Amino acid sequence: MEQLAGTGVALITPFNEDFSIDTQALSKVVHYCIDGGVDYLVVLGTTGETAVLSKKEKQLVINTVVAANEGRLPLVLGIGSNNTAAVVEELQEVDLKEFVAILSVSPYYSRPTQEGIYQHFKAISLASPKPILLYNVPGRTGSNMLPETVLRLASDFNNIIGIKEASGDMVQVMRLIKDKPSDFMIISGDDFTALPTVLAGGDGVISVLGQGLPTEFSRMIRYGLENKVKEAFNLHYALMEGMDLIFKEGNPAGIKAMLEHMGIGTAVVRLPLVEATASLKKSISRFLSSVLKIVA
Repeated sequence: MEQLAGTGVALITPFNEDFSIDTQALSKVVHYCIDGGVDYLVVLGTTGETAVLSKKEKQLVINTVVAANEGRLPLVLGIGSNNTAAVVEELQEVDLKEFVAILSVSPYYSRPTQEGIYQHFKAISLASPKPILLYNVPGRTGSNMLPETVLRLASDFNNIIGIKEASGDMVQVMRLIKDKPSDFMIISGDDFTALPTVLAGGDGVISVLGQGLPTEFSRMIRYGLENKVKEAFNLHYALMEGMDLIFKEGNPAGIKAMLEHMGIGTAVVRLPLVEATASLKKSISRFLSSVLKIVA
């Protein structure tokens, strides 16, 4: 699916000081990402703190992003759980007409076998009216979706079109790229491996830092896709400190602090996450001052 190549960003859900959703700030983030040249937007992913949003709040986020986007960029919706039946039910309830695909995380906490993971996504595939991107993030789920399982799903179900691979293991990424069907997408789910994934033959990234520095990050990925290796790595190395900083105290505390510095929303997160410390905010501010001079 060509419209999901390049740079996607996993949108935050901005909060007011009273922890209510700041729809004005969310609209600003959408405009900022579009103006910065990203290729598509991912709504209600982990970065959006979906786990602490009510059903009503999730719908408010969807409505706000759809309205701000005005059809300009493709939208992907996060729908995932370790409760297979709940995912199937949500797929049947949610209005997906504004979305080109769904992003569904491998079951977390339960730590199923590879066969359990396969059966989970088989059920989702049979229920989904939209194409599916798998999401492998072992650091959050507690289990790794192995290449054999991914490739089996890719082979067996036409509507499973790609994977957001966030294992951080480039050997695993390369095994996927080597053996995948020609039209199956390998998308980095990790800012650090985004450029190496693209240069190895992958299709792009779903990024967190990309919504803080959309112009710079999307340019790096474009250089990678165009095989302009030197230019791409120059940007990668300039952005590396930012990748470190935004994850230092957890996601999305870091990226919210970065956006707050830019005048987009507050750094407020909901428990069990806590707001970035003053020390981290200072480090992020210093990084932004230096990096924008380097990449200008």
